[in-house]
Amino acid sequence: MSQPPVPPAFPPPPRSEWAKFIAGFGYAFNGLWYALRTQRNARVHAIIATLAIILGIVLHISALEFAMVFVAITGVFIAEMFNTVFELCIDIATPEYHPLAKIAKDVAAGAVLLSALLSIIIGIFIFGPHLLALFQKM
Repeated sequence: MSQPPVPPAFPPPPRSEWAKFIAGFGYAFNGLWYALRTQRNARVHAIIATLAIILGIVLHISALEFAMVFVAITGVFIAEMFNTVFELCIDIATPEYHPLAKIAKDVAAGAVLLSALLSIIIGIFIFGPHLLALFQKM
């Protein structure tokens, strides 16, 4: 008795270029969802980003200030997602401990840290004057 065919690991590629283009969005959203679902730091960034957006609404920051907040938020998410990619690739390449793998992972994590620190600095410059003015009114 023969076994049933095994389904492919990935869906067959879409037929038209337009369908391939649209399918690419699905793959991208799968990647975003994977990062949020599996990476604790991505979830922490999402919570902090939400709080920053709410604070921006409450403080009535300008459109340009909101743009800078969104650039900062996106920068941290991009760095976190690349960090995840690097870690997964390194784990595939060398599942056991290797000093160079540790260095690569540490450098990728350092990039996320720098991005997060830049976001904090941007937040201080944007939210600081608004919060100071609010506290002076009290």
